[in-house]
Amino acid sequence: MSRFAAPIAEQIWNMKYRFIDPDGASADATVEDSWRRVARALAAVEADPDAWEERFYSALEDFKFLPAGRIAAGAGTGRRVTLFNCFVMGTIPDDMGGIFDNLREAALTMQQGGGIGYDFSTIRPRGADVKGVGADASGPLSFMDVWDAMCRTIMSAGSRRGAMMATMRCDHPDIEDFIAAKADPARLRMFNLSVLVTDDFMRAVEEGASWDLSFGDKVYRTVEARDLWNRIMQATYDFAEPGVIFIDRINQANNLNYCEEIAATNPCGEQPLPPYGACLLGSINLARLVIDPFGPRARVDAAALKDLVRVAVRMMDNVVDVSQFPLPQQAEEARAKRRIGLGVTGLADALLMLGLRYGSDEAARQTEIWMHKIAVAAYLASVGLAREKGAFPLFDAEKFLASGNMREMDESVRDAIARHGIRNALLTSVAPTGTISLYAGNVSSGIEPVFAYSYTRKVLQKDGSRTEEEVVDYAVALWRERFGDAPLPDHFVNAQTLTPSEHVKMQAAAQKWVDSSISKTINCPEDIGFEAFKDVYIQAWQEGCKGCTTYRPNDVTGSVLSVSETADVAPGEGAAQGEGGEVVYMAEPLDRPAELEGATYKLKWPDSNHAIYITVNDIVLAGRRRPFEVFINSKNMEHFAWTVALTRMISAVFRRGGDVSFVVEELKAVFDPRGGAWMQGKYVPSILAAIGGILEQHMVRTGFLAGEGMGLKADPTAEVVNLGAPRGPACPNCGQYDMRMIEGCMTCASCGHSKCS
Repeated sequence: MSRFAAPIAEQIWNMKYRFIDPDGASADATVEDSWRRVARALAAVEADPDAWEERFYSALEDFKFLPAGRIAAGAGTGRRVTLFNCFVMGTIPDDMGGIFDNLREAALTMQQGGGIGYDFSTIRPRGADVKGVGADASGPLSFMDVWDAMCRTIMSAGSRRGAMMATMRCDHPDIEDFIAAKADPARLRMFNLSVLVTDDFMRAVEEGASWDLSFGDKVYRTVEARDLWNRIMQATYDFAEPGVIFIDRINQANNLNYCEEIAATNPCGEQPLPPYGACLLGSINLARLVIDPFGPRARVDAAALKDLVRVAVRMMDNVVDVSQFPLPQQAEEARAKRRIGLGVTGLADALLMLGLRYGSDEAARQTEIWMHKIAVAAYLASVGLAREKGAFPLFDAEKFLASGNMREMDESVRDAIARHGIRNALLTSVAPTGTISLYAGNVSSGIEPVFAYSYTRKVLQKDGSRTEEEVVDYAVALWRERFGDAPLPDHFVNAQTLTPSEHVKMQAAAQKWVDSSISKTINCPEDIGFEAFKDVYIQAWQEGCKGCTTYRPNDVTGSVLSVSETADVAPGEGAAQGEGGEVVYMAEPLDRPAELEGATYKLKWPDSNHAIYITVNDIVLAGRRRPFEVFINSKNMEHFAWTVALTRMISAVFRRGGDVSFVVEELKAVFDPRGGAWMQGKYVPSILAAIGGILEQHMVRTGFLAGEGMGLKADPTAEVVNLGAPRGPACPNCGQYDMRMIEGCMTCASCGHSKCS
């Protein structure tokens, strides 16, 4: 029988984690082959690889331990890819040469599949003097635009676009522009943004004090701290960004605060890292460790949990030695500190099996107990590795035991570290597990609540037809298996029925025993008041969280999938509707009329001797204009081949009808490694991006697009079937309306696509 608990799990494995030879043959015929491949690769550095391969295989078997996607997809394949998920890049120097050296490093890292974080606080503010040049600085946001353009063109290993986090200190003179950046829907789309909030700033907010915005030794201006805080909150309320990182708390709690300072995180925020810091991720699947689920003695098997953590720590420590690294600085940093990020998934499902309501005081206490057990087991496992293989190179017993989380750790653990050292400087983290949770049978993701207990997924078949299949939460499927159609109990709650306060309570309970950080989304209702919304962040600050990310569905951010509230649904149960609207596209191209309306635009690219002329002709359907064909011409013969190819390809796409606005977005994303140009006050990353901008201007002018960076204003060639239920945005990978905000990142429930995982 198949090990997969649901069809979607096998489809995710086949698409994401199954190794396919370069010749197209599958090296992994079954999921057991995938487990064996990973186990063998990670055991290769052991003195007795055969014995450890069996131990590692047993941990992977039946999805008990889930290495993050980089490891599952890359280990043992021979591909030159990194097995690390998270990177924070080097400190950006405040000079042009250093800035573009860092841009190159970012491109190399994302090319190998790493998500990256950057602190842009080190770049002087807009308008500051640039000595020796006689010019004013353009400021950090202008360089973030350059990074954004580069990222949009880098396809990471595993066909994943790069993901980036940008941070800025709350006292940087350009912080207000940073806060407002996402108000422009076309800007910085490849970035997650977070403000580095200090303790001094939070105290200034509480006391109603003033706040200096400074760079170097110069104070540029002074603002009211509460006004700045309200700006952050308003932007987050309206656009879901920026997030908030309590940076002083992160540094104070860091086990390595004696030898590093942190100013940025990876894209989803669960890994605060120093310059060139790297971390790998993995998750214990708590849902697979529950004994007597839904029964009177339901519990997590404590012995099995302890043993699984011990093996998982060893596996992850071995990844440090077998992985490739995009940059030598990253390899050096990883091997000097041997950070790992062991977390959990399936926590909400495990709570359900124990009869506990997610968000309740009892559930928070149980979460803290589980995370404590995992932390103690992980630290003792790392001590055992230190006895066998040596402590991490920068280990200093006196300083380590006096730093960070170690001050609160159990005395038995502290004594063991004092005697033998420890192999890994930091060990725990709660990462986004959107895709691997689907792969494991649709268990609840990370420490998040269940989003919806079931939903209908449309699956594209080889003949072009679509079939429907029900995707059921792991705990609900187990309930049905044991109790048939019996109604779900009242403690089965989901993300939509919880209060923001309950979300924060669960994050804070888990954070106490997590030495890095946690990726979690605090879901807020659309109608939450602004003052109540701000209170969510104050609660996160007061209860010890290291950061806070919220999501409030609205017209700007998009709505999450709806949950059915029909009368025949059992308490707490709902079906997320992925079929609220569907666009039926034309199968045959439109016929060309004898005469079309159009316009011709002149594009003069800097450093080019000849202009390019772009003609766009429109067809009128149902009284509305839509693009039908494009002609691109230039006297420069070096342009001949690609302009002809582009003319034919774009025209062919336009003539198929439907939503063709993606053509604009793809062209605007093209990055030229030789450099772009500043045109009309904006950085344009390539000549192809400039052509995309002209096409966009034309479509806006004719009323086809609603505005720059926005979607269709109307599409008279599409038949819209509205079944009455709200829908989320369409997935850019599979087209299904199944995008959800999970752990700070929009994730598709149908195919697992996510910018961040």
